[in-house]
Amino acid sequence: MKKLEHIGIAVEDLEAAEKIFGEVLGSPSYKREEVMGEAVLTSFFEAGGAKVELLVPTSEDSAIAKHLKQRGPGLHHVAFYVDDLDAELARLIAKGYRVVTGPKPGADNKRIAFLHPSDTAKVLVELCSDS
Repeated sequence: MKKLEHIGIAVEDLEAAEKIFGEVLGSPSYKREEVMGEAVLTSFFEAGGAKVELLVPTSEDSAIAKHLKQRGPGLHHVAFYVDDLDAELARLIAKGYRVVTGPKPGADNKRIAFLHPSDTAKVLVELCSDS
């Protein structure tokens, strides 16, 4: 693991959440991106060397829509940057961790994979790399 890459936050109203985090972090979102494969619209903020990613569903059957229905808005995942996603997944799988989804394309031109939250202290962990 190289660094904390971002914290993903599920929101119901992207504009309202952008206003809040823009005020809290002292600068506006620097990018919005639709991730078709995940059926989400994301909005990114810089936050002390890491990022905050706001996620709003674009489809009622997306993972974020399901999360919002079950748990409401709030923390969705914590993402860590790795140099080699495939090698890191192989290392973790060998230790018994389960992959929920991925590797696959994600936001911000990253390859991503998610570990099962039952294996990671009930926190959805995303691993991401540039290749």
